[in-house]
Amino acid sequence: MKKTICIFIAVTMCVALFGCGSGSNGKSVQGNGANSVEGVLDEKMNEGSTTSAASDQGSKEQPTAGKSTDTADVDVDLTKMSSTMVYSEVSNMVSNPESYLGKKVRMNGSFAYYEGNNRYYFACIIADATACCSQGIEFVLKDKREFPGEYPKDGAQITVVGTFDTYNEGSNRYCQLTDANMVLS
Repeated sequence: MKKTICIFIAVTMCVALFGCGSGSNGKSVQGNGANSVEGVLDEKMNEGSTTSAASDQGSKEQPTAGKSTDTADVDVDLTKMSSTMVYSEVSNMVSNPESYLGKKVRMNGSFAYYEGNNRYYFACIIADATACCSQGIEFVLKDKREFPGEYPKDGAQITVVGTFDTYNEGSNRYCQLTDANMVLS
């Protein structure tokens, strides 16, 4: 009886572990070769960058203070990816920032801010597919705005486009989008 229970638990764990191995298109994201994580990420990024700018003209985004989030020269467009891919890409940005330095990034998420060190920090927060975890990227707007009057409410849906960069504060390294434009989504 104990052996049967152990086998059942092992099978259940295998199903749970390998059940997350398919993307939204049914292709496996595990294994070697063309279906490696890097291959899938590259494929998804290329899919996002090949969509026409005309499809963005009909979007529901309302510019804030006349700023644009044009995707014509965006290197990493997180708005064209599934929620699982977005969360994976942001995780990769945070863990491997050198690969993204200088790239123009476009992302959707929730507006958040934090006050510390005598300044405000602004971020675009993205939840994973199950909405249990979240990760975000700080951004610094190209044009200065007065907070809180010229910023959205905490939790509002925004789109941000900016150049990926890092900075050190104390002994910690942080990622941010600089020269960013932000619009309400």
